[in-house]
Amino acid sequence: MPGKEKQTLGKLKALKSVVHMSAVFGRWDLVLDMETDDLPALSNIVVQEIRSIPGVLSTETLVTTSL
Repeated sequence: MPGKEKQTLGKLKALKSVVHMSAVFGRWDLVLDMETDDLPALSNIVVQEIRSIPGVLSTETLVTTSL
């Protein structure tokens, strides 16, 4: 939701798995880096915690890998 970025940012910063966050212009308002032990833990955080924060209208998860 427009105008909710700072409030949402504060709630996301409180998540222990979040290691970096940036406010950006474009398709998304916020981009964050997270570290979890495994994919099920990541999925749980995104679905149960992040998506339940007021102001979060949608998420897109990109998982990094080594080549």
